[in-house]
Amino acid sequence: MHEHPETRPPRPTARHGTPRRTRPGQWVLLVLGAVLTALALAALVSGLVLAGAAAAQQDGRFLTTSPDRHQTITYALVGPPAVLDVGDAQVSPVPFLDQLGRVQVRVTAADPQQEIFVGVAGTGDVDRYLDGVAHAELGSATESGDDAPSRVPGERVPDRPGNQTFWADSDQGTGTRELTLDLRSGSWTLVVMNADATRPVWADLQLGARSDLLGPLAGGQLVGGLAGLVVGVPLLLLGAAGLGRDVDPRTPPRGTGPGAALAGAPDRSGAPRPVSPVRLSGFLDAGLSRWLWLVKWLLVVPHLIVLAVLWFALVVTTVAAGVAVLFTGRYPPSWFSFSVGVLRWSWRVGFYSYSALGTDRYPPFSLARADYPAELEIAPPERLSRGLVLVKWWLLAIPHLLILGVLTGGGSTWSTSRSGDDGTTTTSWGPSLLGLLVLVAAVLLLFTGRYRPELFALVMGINRWVNRVLAYVLLLRDEYPPFRLDQGPVEPPPHPAAPWSAGAHDRTPDRQQDLPHDRSRDLPGEGPERQDPAR
Repeated sequence: MHEHPETRPPRPTARHGTPRRTRPGQWVLLVLGAVLTALALAALVSGLVLAGAAAAQQDGRFLTTSPDRHQTITYALVGPPAVLDVGDAQVSPVPFLDQLGRVQVRVTAADPQQEIFVGVAGTGDVDRYLDGVAHAELGSATESGDDAPSRVPGERVPDRPGNQTFWADSDQGTGTRELTLDLRSGSWTLVVMNADATRPVWADLQLGARSDLLGPLAGGQLVGGLAGLVVGVPLLLLGAAGLGRDVDPRTPPRGTGPGAALAGAPDRSGAPRPVSPVRLSGFLDAGLSRWLWLVKWLLVVPHLIVLAVLWFALVVTTVAAGVAVLFTGRYPPSWFSFSVGVLRWSWRVGFYSYSALGTDRYPPFSLARADYPAELEIAPPERLSRGLVLVKWWLLAIPHLLILGVLTGGGSTWSTSRSGDDGTTTTSWGPSLLGLLVLVAAVLLLFTGRYRPELFALVMGINRWVNRVLAYVLLLRDEYPPFRLDQGPVEPPPHPAAPWSAGAHDRTPDRQQDLPHDRSRDLPGEGPERQDPAR
């Protein structure tokens, strides 16, 4: 880990003033496109699920649940009433009712030798049959084995259920018994008993359903989802491009700006090279409020709502930009400015809230540069690798994502113990390292009114690492993020450039070599060579 000297660097004077205004029409396009795209994606997902369900019920099959064991010490297991009320209309003449749905009930006695009965009848008939008879209502209590909460007391012994004539449909015998029920108007109740009307009743129940309308519904959802994408994605991309042009209408030429030395060939003059093209800064404000951090979670809600839309748009824009890079090797400048603006906005909100708690100044609602204690800049690349775009956002980023998962993700543990058929699972959660550091800073701030500078420097280092990896995963740069915590409010001093050699002439932006060792940062006696005191 690298640290900055104890002395705090002077904060630069404001150069940006009021944030650049964006055109309302571009926001309308972006929000409308994001909403249409989100609805279209939801329609596509539901259409695929419905299509899978329709395929699973081909050849007359039913979509079934897994069997559940239900048991009671009473005479009967009784399901809740199922009511289908169509008023005065007769259900049977409706032509599409058979296509609308059918229900299947399968019951298997726990004892293979025990004859089991399953039947469906009108709720009134079932109530009269079981009046004064002890029975239990089907539910979680009977499934857990303790039917006491759902037990209905009674003293009367019922007659054999198979001798009753009021059943709309029934079946009894050993093994698995099955009922297939069509939709009918009225209130209906399911009853499971031993065929000889004895107790207790132990049985495995499995429910199933099918509908011939799943196929047409799936087709409609898929067609609607595709149509929504055709309309929504272009609107979103046009809005993002317009906002990008509004944020930075005079985008620096490719290969210029902070960190640009990493975008092209090595410098023959030996000029210093920045550690990363991603430049993140944050200056700790003096006189922070002792208690304001307690309510910042509420104050940032408006920002979080806007950022939810912006991050959804950023993901879509990154996919479109990845396609452009794959074919052209260049990231569209307007989309690049929009992506950097979203990261900049997110960093300001995080710096104000629980990523750093570095300021009490409310963040501006802007993608553009502004006079604010936290800032983020990413140098536009000259060119991007066409091949890396396919693997860097997931495969090459895995080492960083694992480390950042420890630094910024909450820790959790699971433990499971089993005894027979019973199982218990215990889950515990702990804060991330970044969350723990910010919590310590908040508590110190509450009781002492001070934010420890060295603690703030470490918090900044973790946030700096996160944003470098984000820029890499979002395809904004090809330079692999360094495995280092560059602590402090500003970026570390640039590295001296490597001496020019014939081999260096053949390097391309897609194959960056490791940066040379920065001897100026070695402590006396610890570097590869001691510094000359005269220097």
